[in-house]
Amino acid sequence: MGPEAASSWKDRLSRLQVRTWIEPVVASTQVAASLYDAGLLLVVKASFGAPAFANHSAPSPSPRGALEDSQQKAISNFYIIYNLVVGLTPLLSAYGLGWLSDRYHRKISICVALLGFLLSRLGLLLKVLLDWPVQVLFGAAALNGLCGGFSAYWSGVMALGSLGSSEGGRSVRLILIDLILGLAGFCGSIASGHLFKQMAGHAGQGLVLTACSVSCAIFALFYSLFVLKVPESVARPSKTLAAADPLSGMVGTYRTLDPDQPDKSSVEGPLPSPEKAQPKKAIIALLFVGAIIYDLAVVGTVDIMPLFVLRAPLSWNQVQVGYGLAAGYTIFITSFLGVLVFSRCFRDTTMIIIGMVSFGSGALLLAFVKETYMFYIARAVMLFALIPITTIRSAMSKLIKGSSYGKVFVILQLSLALTGVVTSTVYNEIYQLTLEKFVGTCFALSSSLSFLAIIPIGLVAYKQASWLQFGNVAEK
Repeated sequence: MGPEAASSWKDRLSRLQVRTWIEPVVASTQVAASLYDAGLLLVVKASFGAPAFANHSAPSPSPRGALEDSQQKAISNFYIIYNLVVGLTPLLSAYGLGWLSDRYHRKISICVALLGFLLSRLGLLLKVLLDWPVQVLFGAAALNGLCGGFSAYWSGVMALGSLGSSEGGRSVRLILIDLILGLAGFCGSIASGHLFKQMAGHAGQGLVLTACSVSCAIFALFYSLFVLKVPESVARPSKTLAAADPLSGMVGTYRTLDPDQPDKSSVEGPLPSPEKAQPKKAIIALLFVGAIIYDLAVVGTVDIMPLFVLRAPLSWNQVQVGYGLAAGYTIFITSFLGVLVFSRCFRDTTMIIIGMVSFGSGALLLAFVKETYMFYIARAVMLFALIPITTIRSAMSKLIKGSSYGKVFVILQLSLALTGVVTSTVYNEIYQLTLEKFVGTCFALSSSLSFLAIIPIGLVAYKQASWLQFGNVAEK
């Protein structure tokens, strides 16, 4: 009875293909990343001033925990160099890892990138344990980048997520992975401030936090090496549908949940002319431009926000920093719910524009934040901020032919990473220049860029409407 039950249990697991799920790797890696991000900020803050968030028994003329402008500039300069290293070093290896993954084994880019993640987190742990200079973290970041960094890792995750899912269900699959990432980041950020407080006042302040980050990174690496299996491709795209509907990546991305039930309206009736039937290049180019401009806005806001909350008027402590980072991860949940609701009545371009308006409005409010509750109001307005990039990525993936997922996703991710490097440097310089005049300048700039990104998406909607109108006329 025992062996039979065990065999039955194994058969069930085999049918479910549990070992092909990438979610455990994404969750553990993101918990490690959120703990590391919070730990890096707090450790760097302590390195450029008094011990981080020490308890003050005597009244201070400045707000509690507020940094002097010179300290703000020192931290900003650190992040300029750090972000340059993190963003540029993957350019040397990420594409090669994507090519190797396509040619030999799909897990290569993920496993090598996770090794780099582990080395960078070990660097922060050793800095805390041995009280090394903060500049050692640049070397740890370089090792991370040379192993492919986030670009190689996330392209590998997207490739595995795309394999084993049908074309119709791929978009839902990818946004579910984003949802797991957001939930894991939320939990890690909530815990980060409390973990950093452990051993407060000792030389090893932040030791528990960094050790937990390293542990999660080790689990992710070993799981990807010894447990994770590459799923077999189950995508069965219809040739008729592919020929008749070149905009399948843009129309109803989230509506077609059943891959075996294609939209009849897309396969019936005469085919459009070749000029009208192949708008892929124009659509991809416009989506790419929209993604780049929007990414400029998002990266700039995300990079400046930690510096903004540490100084007056907010002057957050370590627990508040953790809660603030966690608030950013809630957009993964709200954006996922937004997609499920909006996809029933709106096209993809409309959903993308809703997300851009959501983020732009929240960034504009953030520019005038004076109290903590105002910060959370601004973050709440950004509740659909993840929809644009996720929907754009899903739409572009539907237009990719062949099995070169690794290379294509790496190119897209590297483009966004390179944009992020330039944005981080420019925004940090602007922040330093406007620190004493109007500290919300960067957020106002991000708001403008977010609304500007609507223009190429609007052009996509126009081209899409023109193509559909042509199809209707052709049927007559």
